[in-house]
Amino acid sequence: MAESLPEHDRILQEIESTDTACVGPTLRSVYDDQPNAHQRFMEKLDACIRNHDREIEKMCNFHHQGFVDAITELLKVRADAEKLKVQVTDTNRRLQDAGKEVIAQTEEIIRCRVQQRNITTVVEKLQLCLPVLEMYSKLKEQMKVKRYYSALKTMEQLENLYLPRVSQYRFCQIMIENLPKLREEIKEISMSDLKDFLESIRKHSDRIGETAMKQAQQQKTFSTTLQKHNNVNYGRNMHLGRSRILESKNEMTLKRTFEEDDEHDEEVLTAQDLVDFSPVYRCLHIYSVLGDGEIFENYYRKQRRKQARLVLQPQSSMHETVEGYRRYFSQIVGFFVVEDHILHVTQGLVTRTYTDELWNMALSKIIAVLRTHSSYCNDPDLVLELKNLIVVFADTLQGYGFPVNRLFDLLFEIRDQYNETLLKKWSGLFRDIFEADNYSPIPVANEEEYKIVISKFPFQDSELDKQSFPKKLPMSQSVPQIYIQVKEFIYASLKFSESLHRSSTEIDDMLRKSTNLLLTRTLSSCLQNLIKKPHIGLTELVQIIINTTHLELACKYLEDFISNITNISQVTVHTARLYGLSTFKDARHAAEGEIYTKLNQKIDEFIQIADYDWTMSESDGRASGYLMDLINFLRSTFQVFTHLPGKVAQTACMSACQHLSTSLMQMLLDTELKQISMGAIQQFNLDVIQCELFASSEPVPGFQGDTLQLAFIDLRQLLDLFMVWDWSTYLADYGQATSKYLRVNPSTALTLLEK
Repeated sequence: MAESLPEHDRILQEIESTDTACVGPTLRSVYDDQPNAHQRFMEKLDACIRNHDREIEKMCNFHHQGFVDAITELLKVRADAEKLKVQVTDTNRRLQDAGKEVIAQTEEIIRCRVQQRNITTVVEKLQLCLPVLEMYSKLKEQMKVKRYYSALKTMEQLENLYLPRVSQYRFCQIMIENLPKLREEIKEISMSDLKDFLESIRKHSDRIGETAMKQAQQQKTFSTTLQKHNNVNYGRNMHLGRSRILESKNEMTLKRTFEEDDEHDEEVLTAQDLVDFSPVYRCLHIYSVLGDGEIFENYYRKQRRKQARLVLQPQSSMHETVEGYRRYFSQIVGFFVVEDHILHVTQGLVTRTYTDELWNMALSKIIAVLRTHSSYCNDPDLVLELKNLIVVFADTLQGYGFPVNRLFDLLFEIRDQYNETLLKKWSGLFRDIFEADNYSPIPVANEEEYKIVISKFPFQDSELDKQSFPKKLPMSQSVPQIYIQVKEFIYASLKFSESLHRSSTEIDDMLRKSTNLLLTRTLSSCLQNLIKKPHIGLTELVQIIINTTHLELACKYLEDFISNITNISQVTVHTARLYGLSTFKDARHAAEGEIYTKLNQKIDEFIQIADYDWTMSESDGRASGYLMDLINFLRSTFQVFTHLPGKVAQTACMSACQHLSTSLMQMLLDTELKQISMGAIQQFNLDVIQCELFASSEPVPGFQGDTLQLAFIDLRQLLDLFMVWDWSTYLADYGQATSKYLRVNPSTALTLLEK
C-alpha cells in the first residue's frame, strides 16, 4: 500500500506534464499494476483535483478587486467611445464627399496608366515582331527573284534568331510551319535548275570539247613554230647567207602565227563562256546548307555517269567520215573539261578519285570503240586524220591531267592498220605502174631529159655517160616511178609516226619496218603476179629482170633517204636494214624461171607444128621449116638477153637446148609412132644438125668449148648409130667409158629399131 502511493504520484506528474496525445501508455500502466490499484489511483486523482481547486480559488480571491476596478473603468470609457464614434462617422462622411472627385480623377489616371502600359507593351512586342516580319518579307522577295541561297540564309536567321523571340504568336507558328515547305520548294527548284544545267552541258559538250581541242592544237602549232624559229637562229653562224633568208621567212611565219593566235584568243570561248555553271554552284550550296550535300553529290555523279555512257556510245556510221570521229572526240573532251572545271571550282562535289575512275572507265570504252571502228577504215587518209584527231584528243586531255598512255599504245595498233591500208593502196599504185609500163628502155633525147630521169631515180653508169644523145637508159619507165612511190610511202608512213611522242630512233625503226613490208610483201607480190601474167612475154621478162637489178641497187639510197628524214645514222646499232635485196632477187629468180618456162612453152609450140612424113623414102635435103623458124626465134630471143647477167642468159640458152633435145627425142619415141623409115631418120638428122650448128654458133657468149652442143649428144649418138648402122661397135663397146655410143640407152635403141 505504502509502495503504490509514490508510484501514483509519479503517474499523476506524468499526466500533468505530458501531452494529452501521449497519455495512453501512462494510463495503461495504472491497469497493469496490482489489484485494486485503479481504485487507489482514482482516490489519489480526486485528492489532487481538490488541491488544484483550492489553489484556483485562492488565486481568484487575490485578483477579484482588480477585476472589479477594471470593469468600473470600462464603463466610464463607453460614453466617450460613443461620442468618438459619432465624430468619426461624421468625419468619414465629410471625407467621402470630398474624395469622390479625387476618386474619379484617380480612376481616370489609373485607366490612362493602364493604356500607357498597354501601349508600351504593344510597342515592345511590335519591335520584336517587326524584324521577323521584315525578314519574312525579305525571304519572300528573295524567293521571288530566285535568290535561293540567300533565302536559305534568311530562313536560318529567322529560325535561330528572330522566331524564338516571338514564338508565342500565332502568325509565328504559321511562319514556322511554312519554312519547311519553302525549303522543299527551293530544293525542287534548284534540282530543276540542275537538270536544266545537265541538259545544257550535254548539248554543249561537243562545242566545249571542240574549243578545248582547238586551243590545244594551236598551242602545239605555236610551240612547233617557235622551236623551228629557234633552230634557224641556232644555225645562223654556220650558214649566214642562207640563214638570213630562212630567218626572215621564219620570223614572218612566227609573226603570222602570233597574229593568228591573237585573233583566236579573242574568239576563243572557255567552258564558262559556253555554259552557265551557276545552277550547279547554287544547287550545291543549297543542298549543303540543307544538310543534304551527300544526296546532291550522289545524284550529280549518278547523272553524269549516265551522260558519260551516252557520250561514249558512238554512232554506227562514225567510221565513214572524219567528222564522225571529230564529233565523238569533242563530246568526250567537253564532258571531261566540264568535270575538271567542277573539280577545281567546287569542294567535294567531284573528287580526283572520282574523275580518275570515270576516265579509266571511259578510256577502256574509247579504246574498244576505236579498235572496232578503225578496223572498218580502208582509206589511209581517213586513218591518218583519225590518228591526228587521237593525238589532239590525247594532248588536250593530258593538259587537264588525265593519263593518256593507253591512247598512244592504241595508236601503235592503228599504225599497223594504217600501214596495211597504205600497203593496199600502194599495191594498186604498183599494179597501175606495171600495167602502164611498156617494158622498154627509157629513151632520153638530151641532157635535160636525162637530168629529169636521174632526179627521180639514182642512176649512175659511167659507160652510158660517155655516150652521146640520144641514148637509152637500161631500165623501163616503171623503175623511177616505183622508186618515187616507195619514197611517197615512206613520207606517208612518217606522217603517222609524227606527234606520237617517240624518239627519232623509234620512228626510224618504224619507217624501216613498214618499208620492208612494202618491199617484201606488197612490191614482191605485185612483181610475182606481174611475172605470172600470161601476156608478159620474154622481152618483158628480160626487162623486169633488168628493172629489179636497178631497184636492188637503189635500196641503199632508200636507206639514206630514211636516215636523212629521221636524222638517225645508219651506223647505229639498232638500225634495221631494208630487205629489198632479197625481194628483188626473188623477183629476178621468178622472172628467170618464167623465162625458162616460156622458152620451153614456145619450143613446144614449134614442136607441135612439126609435120614429119615418117614413111618417106629419102629426105628433102634441107632442114624442116618449123625447126628453122624455131632456131631463128631462139637467135632473136637470145639477142635480147644481152642486157641480162651472163649466167642468166647462159642458163636460159642451155635450158632451151636441153628442152629442144628432149622434145625431139620424145618425138622419136612417141608410142603413137609405129613405123619410121630411114628417109625420115635422115630428115630428122638434118634437123638435129641445124640444132647443133645453132649450139656451136654461140648464141649466148660465155660457154666454154662445145658445152652447149652436149645438149644434143644423146640425139647425135642415137642417130649416128642408125645412120651408120654400126651395131657391132655399139654391142662390142657397150658399157665402156670410151664407147662411141656411150649416151645411147639400149631400151631407146631397141624401141627405135623396132619402129
